[in-house]
Amino acid sequence: MDTLNSTLKDVPKDECSTQSDEDGCQILGEHETQVLEDSEADLDLHKHYAGCTKNPGHEQFIPVDKFTIQHLPEDRRDEDLVQLIKNTADLTVRVDVKVTSSCRPQYWPNKTRPYPFHKGKKTNLRLGSGIIWNVHMVQDETAACWCKQCQQSNSPKHVWWEFYVDTATHVVFDDEEAKHTSLTLFYDREGSPEVTVDTVRVDKVDIEYDVCMLKGVTCNRRLGRKLVHIGKDFSESWQKVCDEYKTSRDDHKLVYIVSHPHGCHKQVSIGRWRKKYVTKDKDGNDLYQFTYTTCTCPGSSGANVQCVGYSVDWPDLVHGGCLRSGLNYSGNCKAF
Repeated sequence: MDTLNSTLKDVPKDECSTQSDEDGCQILGEHETQVLEDSEADLDLHKHYAGCTKNPGHEQFIPVDKFTIQHLPEDRRDEDLVQLIKNTADLTVRVDVKVTSSCRPQYWPNKTRPYPFHKGKKTNLRLGSGIIWNVHMVQDETAACWCKQCQQSNSPKHVWWEFYVDTATHVVFDDEEAKHTSLTLFYDREGSPEVTVDTVRVDKVDIEYDVCMLKGVTCNRRLGRKLVHIGKDFSESWQKVCDEYKTSRDDHKLVYIVSHPHGCHKQVSIGRWRKKYVTKDKDGNDLYQFTYTTCTCPGSSGANVQCVGYSVDWPDLVHGGCLRSGLNYSGNCKAF
């Protein structure tokens, strides 16, 4: 039996009437960043994972190194889709934020719902997820790499790699927070070699749509070349799957997410979207926001949401949070 279809039967049908903000049509629930107090006991991520009350046992999460075609719904067991999910996992990062900006607003724009961490402790560690894209090499003898190591070096590198990371604005709000943000890459299993990028800045941000584009940098040649290669693989597999599923996307409604639940190693979750909400941006373009059954936990905020068959432009589709109904929801995106 298709466990995704059976799960849908247990989800309330009308989540919007009780879960959306009362003075607007944007869906707003509870964010899913993992917040850690500044104490040794609270920094034990496995304690939060084991004590999770939203998804006890995390049975609907699949460790990325154990994911196979058998984890897909029976009617969607496609090797191209498997490859896309694995490519997405390769580009998924944990986002560690060590400072809370003093500029966070009291409320969401034009809403009565309090904005996350408006009055939070300034130095609590927050963990979310994100995805790397558009990796490219820069070579300039008249300029230098802008990573923290090169900024402090008398001989900075003149070849470096830049890339973008999409996450949620409630995870990284502005440059004050970005200066104290690092990315953990390739955390695929316990004991994975730790790969960290500690220099990012805000490139673009939209508070209302809850999406933030960071720009990162590395002058590590091995890492830069590896990210370029993975990025190309992702683009090729994504285009192939998008073309294949475009005409059936509103029938199968398949959604997958790769994230770092509770800040632990990345995992895959698969479900279906329940409802698509349509609003307009200031230029009159359609913006979509989805609710879905795909499992998420604290630490999943900002993760890339792949509604299979949909093409997405800025703002990208990232995980926003959870609703009391049991459904999860995305930020707003431009999709076609």
